[in-house]
Amino acid sequence: MIIKSSEKKEKNEAAVVVEVGPEEFESALGKAFIKNRAKISVPGFRKGKAPRKIIENMYGDTVFHSDALDLLVPDAVRLVTEESELRIVGFPQATDLDFKDDSKGVDITITVSVYPEVAIGEYKGLSAVKPPVEVADSEVEAEVESIRLRNASIDNVDRPAADGDIAVIDYEGFLDGEPFEGGKGENYDLELGSNTFIPGFEEKIAGMAAGEERDIDLVFPDNYAGDLAGKQVVFKVKLNEVKEKILPDLDDELAKDVSEFDTLDEYRADIKDKILKSRQTDADIAFENALMDKLIETIDADIPEAMIDEQMEISMNNFAAQVSSRGMDPSTYLQIMGITPEIFRENMRASGEKQVKVMLALEKVAEAEGVEISDEDIENEYKDGAERYQMDVEKLKESVSKETILRDVKMRRAAQIVTDNAIAEQPAEENAATDKAADAEKSAPESDKPAAKPKKPAAKKPAVKQETSEPAPEADADAEAAAGEKPLKPAARKPKA
Repeated sequence: MIIKSSEKKEKNEAAVVVEVGPEEFESALGKAFIKNRAKISVPGFRKGKAPRKIIENMYGDTVFHSDALDLLVPDAVRLVTEESELRIVGFPQATDLDFKDDSKGVDITITVSVYPEVAIGEYKGLSAVKPPVEVADSEVEAEVESIRLRNASIDNVDRPAADGDIAVIDYEGFLDGEPFEGGKGENYDLELGSNTFIPGFEEKIAGMAAGEERDIDLVFPDNYAGDLAGKQVVFKVKLNEVKEKILPDLDDELAKDVSEFDTLDEYRADIKDKILKSRQTDADIAFENALMDKLIETIDADIPEAMIDEQMEISMNNFAAQVSSRGMDPSTYLQIMGITPEIFRENMRASGEKQVKVMLALEKVAEAEGVEISDEDIENEYKDGAERYQMDVEKLKESVSKETILRDVKMRRAAQIVTDNAIAEQPAEENAATDKAADAEKSAPESDKPAAKPKKPAAKKPAVKQETSEPAPEADADAEAAAGEKPLKPAARKPKA
């Protein structure tokens, strides 16, 4: 079996003809005969005992061709994949057969999708918005208060329940006088003000004393998941105990108890530094993602569908692994979300196409910049990965190929080149405020000019309420490894679709 010819077609396809010689074809026919002879009845012979020539004369010379090709085509595909000089993507397909009557050989045409030719424009000097990273003192204090709450002691109190207390309750819900499924609980610890239950429930527990019973009339929200949406119900509630959270004092002893610091000021400084670093990381990722959006606009490539399909398959597998790691069946998760696997997959197409474009663009940047990855770089990557995943280096090498590491590191370095040579823009509001302040400063007397521009505190996010039946955000299809291999680090963080 040899590669006879290779011809590039339109749209990044190529046709590779594999020649199967007479001896190999005859061998495959012999195996096909052995496989099928017990199934063929020939008059005058016991089943399975008729010679091959007799069967071929009776049923035709091609009677075993189909099974022979089932044996030969996988080897032909493997030969094309391993020995052709083409950079193949997707799955090769046998698309044509040419049987040689004289030699009993056969030519198998394997059609493949190949890596596209990529042209890239200017990748240095790209610009994107990068908001300034700040942490307000109020945010630090909010985190300290959260830590105090987590370290609070719980004491029983002899008074009516109030916001912030833990009410230990028995409850049962009734719809049209009948109890409904999931509406009953005993000795349930409910923190008043946590918005754990539907609106109105916790507010009506407030003011109750231990031992008191109360009927609570409520209406389930219209967007509540299930059949109870918009329904009027009655909860029969008994308050068993009232517990109060006793917060630790806000002093140096708190810092010593919950951290390695001796003073509260040192602990606050550490909290602020960690929040700042986290936000800086988020800002850097957002900046890089925005630059990747700009970068893929500079490339010209006819991307084969096979590349996008392959990326979507990787993304689907990663999604399934993520959901499974949380103890949920992926199919069940999609049912809860009210979406079919086919629709979910199609929704990921745009994301998959963008990821392919980013990969192609970064490959071109790495090529243009002459990015080289040494054996030492790869070894260090394995060591970092082994430490991160808490596994032996050699075991990691067995599960993640050297080629995967090489590609991922090269992609990250290419992305870093783009980022290092990019221009960070201020948000539109910041630009307007800066221009206005500059104009005012130019026109003001020297003595009236401000010493420095005050920093704007970061906006607080709204508190998260109870879940509804509204769809959750689409799962992130960030997948940078080849199929079946887990990446040590992403080649470059891809923008979300």
